[in-house]
Amino acid sequence: MAETRSGQRDAYQLILEAIDIGIYKPGDRLVESELAERFGVSRTPIREALQRLETQSLLARDGRSLIVASLDHNQLAELYVVRTELEGLAARLAARHATEEEVRVLRGMVEEDRARLGDPGALARANRRFHKQIHLASHNRYLVQQLDLVHRSMALLATTSLAVEGRGEDALAEHDRIVSAIETGNGDAAYAALKAHISKAFETRLKHDSSAEAAE
Repeated sequence: MAETRSGQRDAYQLILEAIDIGIYKPGDRLVESELAERFGVSRTPIREALQRLETQSLLARDGRSLIVASLDHNQLAELYVVRTELEGLAARLAARHATEEEVRVLRGMVEEDRARLGDPGALARANRRFHKQIHLASHNRYLVQQLDLVHRSMALLATTSLAVEGRGEDALAEHDRIVSAIETGNGDAAYAALKAHISKAFETRLKHDSSAEAAE
């Protein structure tokens, strides 16, 4: 029984990560046998993981098949409202509770990410690590849990706003302001800087999606 539960968790994480990094995109069909072969896991934990992902609305039914779900405009807007507030709260708490070591890690991330400009995929992965580090630096386990749920849903976005020309440089400048506020222990400034950062990312995404639809 313990092995089954372990296999289910592993299968769930493997599929979730594959969606998160874009191996499977919204609309892609997920087949038990193919997933089992890809990940080297038996079909039973794969089936259980798929059921769990469907319950969490990360997968949707298309006839008898399961496909990666997609977010419509209203869902996207609702998600960003929640994300903005929770991320801002995490930054505020990080300004109060982050250790010196955690602050140095955040500062180091900003500096290291400059070398990733021009590689949207790498920058997007680094961006997720940066935000996760702020979540952890808040030292509030319940907030971290809620943000994990939000970021799980963010995996359903097929593209990253960091792929838009110039957005990478702007995002790093925004990260720098967030870390500076956390470094000085200014919770209000950290809250405002992170909310502005998420708002700008949402605005960039909306503009990009609107341009893409107009071109079709």
